Amino acid sequence: MNDQVSHAAHETESNIYVCPMHPEVRQNGPGDCPKCGMHLVPEAELDNHAGHDHHGHDHHAGAAPADGRYDTVPEGYDGAVYTCPMHPQVRQVEHGSCPICGMGLELESGVPMDDGPNPELVDFTRRFWVGTVLTIPLLILTMGPYLGFPGVREIFGERATLWIELVFGTPVVLWCGWPFLVRGWNSFRTMNLNMFSLIGMGVIAAWLFSVVAVLAPGIFPDGFRDAEGHVGVYFEAAAVIVTLVLLGQVMELRAREGTGKAIRALLDMAAKTARVIRDDGSEEEIPLEDVQVGDRLRVRPGDKVPVDGVVLDGRSSVDESMISGEPVPVEKTEGDPLTGATINGTGSLVMEATRVGSDTMLAQIVEMVSNAQRSRAPIQKYADKVAGYFVPAVIGIAVLSFIAWAVWGPSPALSYALISAVAVLIIACPCALGLATPMSIMTATGRGAQAGVLIKNAEALERFEKVDTLIVDKTGTLTMGKPQLVAVLPQPGHDEAEVLRLAASLERGSEHPLAEAIVRGAEERDVKMADADDFEAVTGKGVKGVVGGKVVALGNLAMIRDLGLEAGDLTAKANARRDEGETVMFVVLDGEIAGLVAVADPVKETTPAAIKDLHALGFRVIMATGDNERTAKAIGARLGIDEIRADVLPEDKARIIKELQQQGRKVAMAGDGVNDAPALAQADVGIAMGTGADVAIESAGITLVKGNLDGIVRARRLARATMRNIRQNLFFALIYNASGVPVAAGVLFPFFGILISPMFAAFAMSASSISVVLNSLRLRGAKI
Repeated sequence: MNDQVSHAAHETESNIYVCPMHPEVRQNGPGDCPKCGMHLVPEAELDNHAGHDHHGHDHHAGAAPADGRYDTVPEGYDGAVYTCPMHPQVRQVEHGSCPICGMGLELESGVPMDDGPNPELVDFTRRFWVGTVLTIPLLILTMGPYLGFPGVREIFGERATLWIELVFGTPVVLWCGWPFLVRGWNSFRTMNLNMFSLIGMGVIAAWLFSVVAVLAPGIFPDGFRDAEGHVGVYFEAAAVIVTLVLLGQVMELRAREGTGKAIRALLDMAAKTARVIRDDGSEEEIPLEDVQVGDRLRVRPGDKVPVDGVVLDGRSSVDESMISGEPVPVEKTEGDPLTGATINGTGSLVMEATRVGSDTMLAQIVEMVSNAQRSRAPIQKYADKVAGYFVPAVIGIAVLSFIAWAVWGPSPALSYALISAVAVLIIACPCALGLATPMSIMTATGRGAQAGVLIKNAEALERFEKVDTLIVDKTGTLTMGKPQLVAVLPQPGHDEAEVLRLAASLERGSEHPLAEAIVRGAEERDVKMADADDFEAVTGKGVKGVVGGKVVALGNLAMIRDLGLEAGDLTAKANARRDEGETVMFVVLDGEIAGLVAVADPVKETTPAAIKDLHALGFRVIMATGDNERTAKAIGARLGIDEIRADVLPEDKARIIKELQQQGRKVAMAGDGVNDAPALAQADVGIAMGTGADVAIESAGITLVKGNLDGIVRARRLARATMRNIRQNLFFALIYNASGVPVAAGVLFPFFGILISPMFAAFAMSASSISVVLNSLRLRGAKI
């Protein structure tokens, strides 16, 4: 679909539409890119779309945009690029943190290689354990008197104890918490307020106050002193906040590393070596990366299939569950395709390599899962928007809370004011809000890959939940896509073998799928075929020729009429067969109808149950097929299809989808051919059957490794489970923050005497993040 724009189109540039991601995709008029599904934009506006937001998902064309604030990758740079999982417009050549949200950057493309543990995880883990070791004595010194050990502070004396707290608390804040302080500072410097803005403000406020209280206690007014005249310090609060935030970050990084390990586990499924058969017949074990397209390889019983290819010799059953999710082994004989990393059964196979390296299905699955885990669902933009308003509002509430407590609070009023303000800043930290979507998407895409459902990006997953209409092709989707001979009906005076011999002999020279079915049927029945002379194909009607010196014809009713023959009662018999979804052809011998042959494309075993499940999941199922209306209606009625569109040309499918979309329907299209690519791109969600053409897979948002409808059922269940999980996460995060802020500000104090300490606020904030991570991980066990 990379249309060459005509000379006339160049004269009216306003009609030329281009994909911002793939500038080579150019066409006259608007539409969607067949490669990434983005809406095409007028060429004149392309410069304005360097960071085009497509339904909430940011795309970049690779070169740094005009606004280089976030994308600092030089044009032409081909090394490692790091990006933010939440903000893909942030791109840089060095590892660091996102200037917008503060999250650690990850590799933008490619599969995470097993080159040791994540350095950020190692660093944060070290800081967490150091923080824990130093914070425990602080808690003993400060909380001991409240837990029945009043003498703990008297061991060293009050003044010495304050210095001990300073010595233990300062490294926790300034070293363990340094990454958060830097991120917080950057958030204010760039005015991209985020969770680290609140953490940084809260921690530094508590620590600075405490340092001054130890070094120069005399400067504080009475409002900061307790009944004994001491100024309270909050080293333990600052240290606990840092330690708990580190705990939350370590858990999040571990969860993210887990998804990387899941991808690497997929890669590890590949064989490490292959057994190549040389031209002289000798066999040699070679590294997998040395296999070339065209090599002949031996797959011994129990071995992994090394690369994608086709069976040249042998018979065996192959376990393909790792790519299709189907537990039943698949029988493989000469001519059947093989997929790398699947496991051979008890037979020995000789295969020819057709795809190696990054072209294999396993490598493409890994790349697709990896890319999908870095993508953003449109729902994430609402979380971003909420966080954008939420953080400044929280800072305002913290200031008001400080003023209110300082003016109307009990003695020591200013100490209460500081506690309240710091607690508000900490408990409101929206880190759970930032985790809500990415964690669910990462877990869901990994779960989908296990079930043979490959998600191209988070947007496709979110859109698919809302789809109400599904368009499917008949051949290869509902049916096997491989016609079979189902009946031979001889006329009186002729026998079945004779009629089949004549038909098969005539069709042996044809490459039409129906002809292949007749010839294959004759071979299976051991019917001996003869050579056909004077072969002639009559377009749209059938074929003619001479077999064994006799004139033979095979075709439809139109050919019978052309030959001047009367079909008589055979017409009713043929129509009854057609009503069962079969294609019926008349066999003519020396000017007389000798019988009928019927060919049908069998419905897949999984199709009836899948159609029932699709209806239960809220789909209206439409079959769009190039078959004649009679055959299409017969199959549609048998399967319970809601609507039949017959005699549909490939280019009509995109038009049908557009019509349905104009009626307000959300449409998904399932297809597998090159000619399905425009329709897949036009649909709200394109679903490519993994058995189909590469261009169809490129155009689709969801790819089913096995081309059965029950894969669509699994994809729908996964989409629903994921979006439900994301909404739960967002609900937990928002409700938690919304309810926690007023409590931290002290609204319950006048009634119940409850005022949350910064330490408890930090624990609650970390618990919120942990609950979101754990809720997201539930998707690993989702039943789809």
